[in-house]
Amino acid sequence: MFYVPTSFLENILKEDIPWNDSTTEALGITGVPGKITCLPKKDGFVSGIEMGSKLFKEVGMKVTFAGKDGAFYGAGQTVLEAHGSAEKIHSVYKTVQNILEYSSGITNRVRAMTKQIEAAGSKAKVAVTRKHFPGTKAISLNAALLGGAIVHRAGLSESILVFDQHRVFCSDPVAAVHLAKEQEPEKKIAVEVDNEDEGIQYINAGADIIQCERFSPEMLRNFVATAKQIRPDVIINAAGGINDSNAYEYAQTGADVLVTSWVYFGRPFDIKMKISSE
Repeated sequence: MFYVPTSFLENILKEDIPWNDSTTEALGITGVPGKITCLPKKDGFVSGIEMGSKLFKEVGMKVTFAGKDGAFYGAGQTVLEAHGSAEKIHSVYKTVQNILEYSSGITNRVRAMTKQIEAAGSKAKVAVTRKHFPGTKAISLNAALLGGAIVHRAGLSESILVFDQHRVFCSDPVAAVHLAKEQEPEKKIAVEVDNEDEGIQYINAGADIIQCERFSPEMLRNFVATAKQIRPDVIINAAGGINDSNAYEYAQTGADVLVTSWVYFGRPFDIKMKISSE
């Protein structure tokens, strides 16, 4: 279950229809009954169905079919269907289409990465960052999870990740990591590093997770082997420029997690919104 407040969906809808629909009213088609059917234009994974269903219901439409969120669908296969008057359909359909298309784009890109990881014989996880476009966290994270990803970091409050941008303020960064472990004994401490020497230093300092920023696959493979000899339980994240074109190589290094923001940026997955009168 991924909780999306009704207020969030209402605010998205209000951006598109702040008051009335001038076109529908001017044409005199208010009250004319109709149907809308949502279908992917090509084979792929479709997400955002549950949010779309809620939005149709929000304006008083009757949802007669809602497929499984995040599942694979063939081109032209119905994923969502609803009935209502012309003004209700036009008040919401473009918002639903945008959610379906952008969500499905993210889901399909995650699936492309997980497919490469599986082909490499790895159990590494795809982890998505908080580098989504502001205001889209609920849509972006939900779509990524439906694609099989985990959340690397939803925000600043739930995890500790020490960057170089933090360490510039620390007179003794290694001591600061020790302090962080004392301050937050229930949380794992992650430290991002730029090279193998830094990684070993922070493993010895007690970091639970070492995030390797822009290591080449060869560098990362060597580091993973060294790190696991020092501490078999240390978690190694690969980060920086990881996408479906190199996920196979990075998965073969033995890294536990492939951190990415790439899945957020790309073409939406085309969904046809077929509207007809009844």
